[in-house]
Amino acid sequence: MYRLVLKSLLDRTAAAAGLLLLAPVLAAIALLVRVRLGSPVLFSQIRPGRDGRPFRMWKFRSMTDARGPDGELLPDDQRLPAFGRWLRSTSLDELPELWNVLRGEMSLVGPRPLLMEYLPLYSEDQRRRHEVLPGVTGWAQVQGRNQTTWEDRLRQDVEYVERLSFRLDALILWRTVARVLLRTGVSADGHATMPRFQGTPPAAAARRAA
Repeated sequence: MYRLVLKSLLDRTAAAAGLLLLAPVLAAIALLVRVRLGSPVLFSQIRPGRDGRPFRMWKFRSMTDARGPDGELLPDDQRLPAFGRWLRSTSLDELPELWNVLRGEMSLVGPRPLLMEYLPLYSEDQRRRHEVLPGVTGWAQVQGRNQTTWEDRLRQDVEYVERLSFRLDALILWRTVARVLLRTGVSADGHATMPRFQGTPPAAAARRAA
C-alpha cells in the first residue's frame, strides 16, 4: 500500500508545501546564483527515472563555465567556486528538485538519479535501483554520501528498494537533516563530487551474485 499509493501522495503533498513555504528562500538563492555565477540560474540535465525512463532534473547552478585555452570546459573541481561548494554542502542546490517530485518524476526518498550513460554499465542486480522513483535523498546518501565506493553506493540503493517502507523513508529523511547540518560526505577526495562510474569489475559482480 505504501509503495504503490501512499508514498506518491506524501511526496507530492510535501513537495507542494515545500515549494510554497520555501518560495522566499528559493528566490533569494536564485538571486545569489545570478550575482555570483551568472546565468542561467538553474542547471538541468536528463537523468534516468523509474525503469530507466529519462526525465529532466532541475538544480540550482553551482559551477561556472570557465574554459581552458583550448576552449574546453575545465574539470569540475576547477569550475566549482567557494559559493558553489557552499550550495552543495548545504544541499540548497537540490531544492528545485521539489518540482520534479511534484511532477511525479522523483520521490523525496529513493536512489539518486545518476547519469544516463551509466545505464549500460550496471550489473543485473544494480539495475534494480531503477525499480522505484529516484530520490532527492536516499539510503546511500545517509550512509556516506559521496565518500563511499560506487560498489557500496549501488548496493545500498538496491537495499533500499528491497526494504522500502514508511519507517525507512522517515529514518532517511531524519538522517539527511543531520548530514546536511554537519556537511559531511559532500565529495570524494580529489573530486567535486565522485569519480565517474566505470562499471562494476567482473570479479566484484561475481562475488555479489554468489
